[in-house]
Amino acid sequence: MKKLVSLVMTGVVAMSALTACGGSQGTAATATTAAGSSAETAAAAGSGSASGEEVVFGTGGTTGTYYAVGGVMATVLNPLMKNSHLTVTSTGASKANIQLIDDGDADIAIVQNDVMSYAHDGSDLFADEGAYETFAPVAGLYDETVQIITCTDDVKTVADLKGKTVSVGDAGSGVEFNARQILDAYGLSFDDIKVVNASFGDSADSLKDQKIDAAFIVAGAPTTAVVDLSTTKDIHLVELDDEHISTLQSKYSFYTPTTIPAGTYKGVDADAKTVSVRATIIASTKLSEDVVYEMLKTMFDNKDALAAGHAKFELLDLSDATKGITIPFHPGAKKYYEEQGVSVN
Repeated sequence: MKKLVSLVMTGVVAMSALTACGGSQGTAATATTAAGSSAETAAAAGSGSASGEEVVFGTGGTTGTYYAVGGVMATVLNPLMKNSHLTVTSTGASKANIQLIDDGDADIAIVQNDVMSYAHDGSDLFADEGAYETFAPVAGLYDETVQIITCTDDVKTVADLKGKTVSVGDAGSGVEFNARQILDAYGLSFDDIKVVNASFGDSADSLKDQKIDAAFIVAGAPTTAVVDLSTTKDIHLVELDDEHISTLQSKYSFYTPTTIPAGTYKGVDADAKTVSVRATIIASTKLSEDVVYEMLKTMFDNKDALAAGHAKFELLDLSDATKGITIPFHPGAKKYYEEQGVSVN
């Protein structure tokens, strides 16, 4: 086992304490009001009704989307599953969740698929720790979109970022690596920009105050920090073109082409082409095939009930569940997908 680094667990929580607002790793909520209400009032299956083995579910911060999504899954799926029941725990999100599974402190978790890829390969965020072989993918849930936000007319393409002051997310974050990779696809590096490390909220404030020229934000769109910014400033979304998206994908298979629809933000009246990573469920390789198979099947069989609890589940789709994932799937997931006519690794 690898020793956990800077991991703070906030404890196992009952569903009645769930909050369905905020975004993964500090991003903004995209859940509907109904989703929030459902998560807040949901009650966990009591000890008398819980069945099968306990499966600890690592999510994210208590104000984040990962945490709310996990809570809705537990509320909907627990009464229906016979082999297991989910217990949701708040964590430090993607990287921490990989480490939790490796340490045996979580059985399943939600992570970004790019962070999952780094862990599998022992690269980027995990270059110092080496490869992790204790987890396997189960299902991609929804897109976390790369949004390059600017309030100036001087930045129309990624190439225009040269010489500009740009927020690239928190130091050492997945966003920072996304920014490096996208700049590299355009022949640029951090040496070509004035790098600022900041959270999404701080980046939006800096754009508002004209302290930076652009910001990389990787989150479900719309993102509240950007929504709030668009009410006080004219914003623009910097697009990626097809040629450079292909260049990016040739090096990093976890990216998928995405379009941010017109009207997502105030004043943005045209579609914007970009890329996304995927919020993905992973499982410990020690978790049984039967448990993973039943959970995945129950999830897809009850998509409408999940979507009633959180808007992110409206994006759950069998045809998208395996995209952007090249790592071999958990045997239980592979069994389910093959039954559905979906070929996976």
